[in-house]
Amino acid sequence: MLIGSLVVMFGVWLMLPVPALTASIPPLSRPAPLAGLPWLSVENQRIVDPQGRIVVLRGFNDDALLESTVQPAPLDDTDARLMRDSGFDVVRLPIAWSLLEPQQGSFSSAYLDRIAAAVALLNSHGLYVVLDMHSLGWSPAYGGSGAPVWATVPGIPDPVWGPMPSGLRFLSPAINVSTAYFWLTSGWQDQYLATWQFVAKRFRDTSGVAGYDLINEPHALPLLPLRFDKDDLWPFYQRAVESVGAVDPNHLFFLDNDMAPIVPNVVVPLQAPNLVYAPHVYTGSLLPPYFSGDGTAVRGEVQELSGQAASIPAALWFGEFSIDMHSSDAAGWVTDILNDFDDEDAGWAWWQWRETSGYGIRSADGMSIDMSSLELLARPYLAAVPSGVVAGHGDGVRGSLLISVFADHSSAPIVAAWPEFTLGTPVVSSDCGAQSTWDAVAAQLTITAPQGRYCTIQLRADGAQS
Repeated sequence: MLIGSLVVMFGVWLMLPVPALTASIPPLSRPAPLAGLPWLSVENQRIVDPQGRIVVLRGFNDDALLESTVQPAPLDDTDARLMRDSGFDVVRLPIAWSLLEPQQGSFSSAYLDRIAAAVALLNSHGLYVVLDMHSLGWSPAYGGSGAPVWATVPGIPDPVWGPMPSGLRFLSPAINVSTAYFWLTSGWQDQYLATWQFVAKRFRDTSGVAGYDLINEPHALPLLPLRFDKDDLWPFYQRAVESVGAVDPNHLFFLDNDMAPIVPNVVVPLQAPNLVYAPHVYTGSLLPPYFSGDGTAVRGEVQELSGQAASIPAALWFGEFSIDMHSSDAAGWVTDILNDFDDEDAGWAWWQWRETSGYGIRSADGMSIDMSSLELLARPYLAAVPSGVVAGHGDGVRGSLLISVFADHSSAPIVAAWPEFTLGTPVVSSDCGAQSTWDAVAAQLTITAPQGRYCTIQLRADGAQS
């Protein structure tokens, strides 16, 4: 009887709600934007530009700046050009706490210069950058990425039960004790946020940085699910937004979901400007139920994450997703999940751009490109969407996009991203005399449609069926 009562009390405690949070930051102080890359904001749970158009960020992760333990591939001008020529407009760029603060309280200007050089390279090709403070297996001290060696708990056994990354590797006592110490004490968090401030001071005036992904793939292990989200993760986000926002109020704040596998997560309402919920989705690829043609599980997760974004409230952007493209059902999984993202009007970043495996698009040595995977991902889409304009699912294999413009649409231009690298120059037709201008360098069409009437605009590859 007593045990049963205790179990009930424990369950009630797990489910108890916590008060909503508020993060206060100073007013915006934005200088003139970088040419072609206007400042971004969040309004009504959408990422928008200064003209009020919804901005859809689609692109890739690229781990070129991470520690040698994860064997990063280079990032060069060809990478940036290929991404832009394929219609993409953003790179989520993982950076490493261990390289930014190799000794406690001492920050590396040389590594920050490397980050700035990569940002400048990507911006020069019209690509926004989301800076992601990355973590994988807590630290390079354990063969992963993230925390400096000084931010690990010494003397804890670290049996190598599996490769990094793997579920068995993440069961290491050393990894879990260090992870728990970060969440349960303030000292390491203070240093982590000081590191973010060091980065944010450098980029506070750079409009080509879309924003800051505050921590990669936080998870409850070894702490209690549900309570971790309520008592640790979301209070940390509140503190992080205030801390980073104190030195840089100009950028978006990207918040990852709790990535503990097969465990439910919750979000806590957080009132703050320019929040973007940036969950990662590996259901059907790395996490069960594995995809075999039925996209119901993935669709349900995407819809659940969309609901979580609304409850924060925040814009929605999927910071990571991918599947081994060598698997037999990969093309179906990719098609389904991209449609699901479209249905939520959400942008995304594939993991990752350059890697010699079934997950990369360009090989690590730069000698080959997986064109079939690129064609699946490089779907035409609306990159800047005025009110009163919608589009169907783009087709990157055959090359098409259907745009519908309602009579009361905004007069702001429509911008469509078109993957010239895979599809060539687009052919445009409409039933209302819409005008378009093709920018081959940006791989974008700028379209204006007449006011006061409904209009359909068809984009297709030359030679494709209209």
